Amino acid sequence: MLPKPIKIWVSSAGPNPWKPVIICEELGLEVELELLSWKGLSSPEFKNVNPNGKVPVMYDPNTDIQIWESGAIVIYLIDQYDTEKKLTYTTLPEKAAQYQWIMFQMSQQGPYFGQLNWFRVLHAEKLPSAIDRYERQANRILGVLDDALKDKDWLVGEKCTYVDLSYFMWNCVVAMTYPPEENPVSNFKNVTAWHERMASREAVKKVLATREDMMKADGLGADGLPTDISLAELATKFNQ
Repeated sequence: MLPKPIKIWVSSAGPNPWKPVIICEELGLEVELELLSWKGLSSPEFKNVNPNGKVPVMYDPNTDIQIWESGAIVIYLIDQYDTEKKLTYTTLPEKAAQYQWIMFQMSQQGPYFGQLNWFRVLHAEKLPSAIDRYERQANRILGVLDDALKDKDWLVGEKCTYVDLSYFMWNCVVAMTYPPEENPVSNFKNVTAWHERMASREAVKKVLATREDMMKADGLGADGLPTDISLAELATKFNQ
């Protein structure tokens, strides 16, 4: 019997909600996407779903489990549904490496790339020192990844795993806020090639197309920003 559709609350532009959606698509799992407009993230109704007021949130009707935090959802999906080990390894050295790199994504890439986007785009006052700090941190993180990918296609083992795919969306979002010639990812040839390998996967292409459609429906431009509200108003909303 096929599992029932897994419900995932998403926002259209934000990178984190799409990490578990990519995993579901790779594993052939049917998903029900609940689009939460950026205007509704701080609503009391959504706070009942996630007290942290952030997406993604996942509800799995097959197990009656509901959890939030993108990394936790990705690991849950792998543990519960990757029975053929398409996106993971079970041998101890590879498992340990997967834990290392998924934690690096959650503690380094996501937070620092997020702060870079905030201070470059959304912060009401332009603070060159803050932008410089987070650009340097982003370059540090990209350098670590670039070194790890020297002479290899994937972070762990010989195949694309859930760990690689967890990095994909934040690379996309950083690229959205820079002119193409200034995109920091493009300065690292191994990371760029790795990103392109992931972008060529059918599951990833399908999810990106869905995201693009949702961004348009949500009134967002190609840069992920609303077309009907000022950046100052948007920043105020996110700070609530």
